[in-house]
Amino acid sequence: MNSRLLITLTAAVLLGGVAVGYTALSGATSEDAAQSVPTGAGPRLMVLSNGKLSTVSRQNPAGSREITEQRCDRVYSAAGTISCLRPVGALKAGELAVLDNQLKELRTVPLTGFPNRTRVSASGRMVAWTLFVDGHSYAANGFSTSTGILDTRTGTLVQSLEEFAVEGMPQRPVDTNYWGVTFTADDNRFYATMSTGGHRYLIEGDFAARRLKPLTDQDNVECPSLSPDGTRIAYKAAVNGDPQQGWRVSVLDLATKQITPLAETRSVDDQPAWVDDKTVAYGIQRDDGLNDVWAVPADGTGTPAILVPEASSPAPIS
Repeated sequence: MNSRLLITLTAAVLLGGVAVGYTALSGATSEDAAQSVPTGAGPRLMVLSNGKLSTVSRQNPAGSREITEQRCDRVYSAAGTISCLRPVGALKAGELAVLDNQLKELRTVPLTGFPNRTRVSASGRMVAWTLFVDGHSYAANGFSTSTGILDTRTGTLVQSLEEFAVEGMPQRPVDTNYWGVTFTADDNRFYATMSTGGHRYLIEGDFAARRLKPLTDQDNVECPSLSPDGTRIAYKAAVNGDPQQGWRVSVLDLATKQITPLAETRSVDDQPAWVDDKTVAYGIQRDDGLNDVWAVPADGTGTPAILVPEASSPAPIS
């Protein structure tokens, strides 16, 4: 068995242990599960509960939740398109499942690696994902990622952003990695993180032209997430530029280039999600191995608060 597969399977076993712990605490059973994405009344949040796709009310996110039988390691949803990175198992590799609100499979893409990030464009057309294919942490030395994009309308599939040309780099450095895609409103442009030479950069991508442009004045930007109004990017920034020291959730104003560290001072190893134009959400793992979804104001004020207990992978849905 090669080292990459061994790492993937080991991670899957560990996550399985976490899932068992959550079930014991929550008491969720298969009888509680719905067979489609519950819409409920008013805006909702999609999260993972014990690895199961679930929804809660945005007005009362800590209240009761509706749980489906659909399992994902990471999930995101927009405009009726759901991206589910399904878990790897001892006898099967992972896959991307593109689902509709009835949890009907629209497309599956086999994947090799450990599921890490996923995003859907606001229109529901574009789906992106990031996998660890070697290593299991952005703070580790020698980690390797694979990031792909699917156009669900045309069926165009880019297995890896390494297929794209990089402006100013006639030859792509061998240590280049990409992760954490976030789409703009036009579906064609996107932002992501590129690392090379020990630095992490915000890059802008053009899907149709298959080109990437490093925004070199915006270093130390990881796992970007574009605000609903398209003016700001929430992201995690390595403390003192060193991932070994953890990450601080921050917001970059794209017009002024002003950076605002948010009130969350704990290390956040997650791709933030905008609940609305004023609020950023993210997952933090507790000492017992379970995750909670937290939220904090996007302007640097306020105090972090638990948004959805015992959950992860938040995504706002209408």
